[in-house]
Amino acid sequence: MDERAPANRGQECAEGLDPERRAAFAEELVRALAAYCPGSRPEPRGSLARGTADAYSDIDLSWTVPGDRFADCLAAARDVLGAVRPLDSLRTDPDTRESGERRLLFAAFRGLPLFWRVDLEVVAAEGGAGGPVPPADDDWSRPASALANAVAATKAVLRGRPEDARGLLERGLRRIDAPEGASGQWFADILRLVGIAVEREPGLGPLADRVRALAESHRAVLGGGPDGPGPDGSRGGAPGTGG
Repeated sequence: MDERAPANRGQECAEGLDPERRAAFAEELVRALAAYCPGSRPEPRGSLARGTADAYSDIDLSWTVPGDRFADCLAAARDVLGAVRPLDSLRTDPDTRESGERRLLFAAFRGLPLFWRVDLEVVAAEGGAGGPVPPADDDWSRPASALANAVAATKAVLRGRPEDARGLLERGLRRIDAPEGASGQWFADILRLVGIAVEREPGLGPLADRVRALAESHRAVLGGGPDGPGPDGSRGGAPGTGG
C-alpha cells in the first residue's frame, strides 16, 4: 500500500465530483483490463450499469476472466490498474480472499475523490479457476476498513440517509474497538473514528488526513445530527441516488 499522497481538499468537495470524468476513468479501466486478458469481459455493474449513479457513486466493475487465467489476472490486477493511474491502495474483501472463483478488490487511486473507490469483482468463468489459487496477500486491516466506513457514512449523510450513516459509523467504530458508538453528530463521530483508527495503525496517517479533509469540506451538512441543522442552518443533506 502507498498512502503517501497528501490530502487534497479540492478533490474531495462537490466541485471535484464530475460524473463525466468518472465515466471516462471507468472506461479507461475497462479497456486496460480487456487488453491484459483477451477473451475476458470487463464491464460496469451497480449504479453505473443501471444509469442511476449520482455524483457520489463509486465505480463498480465486474471482470469475468477465463478459468485458467483467474490466478494470473488476480496477480496482475495491481499493475494493470496502476498503469491507468497510480494506486493509493489495493485491498481484497476479507469475505472473498480465499475464493477460487470470485475475488472483490477495493482500489483507491491517487488524485481521485475518496468517494470514487473502484470495487472490482474478478470472476472465474466456466465453473472456477483451472488450478489452485492462493489466498490474497495484501494489507487489509480493521482500521483501514473503518476509514472506508467513515467515507461511506459521509456519502450517506450527503444523500439524506441518516440511518445508513449511523449503521456505517457503528460498524466502523466496532471494528476499531471504540469505547462508544455513533452519537448522530456526524462530523464529531467521523473525526473520532478517524482519530482512533490512526492510533491503531499509524501508517494510515495520510489516508486519515484525506478522510478528515473530506469531512471538513462537507462540514456545513455533517455538523448537525440526523435531525438537527448544521452550522449554516442546512439539514441532513440532499437526497441522492446510486450506489
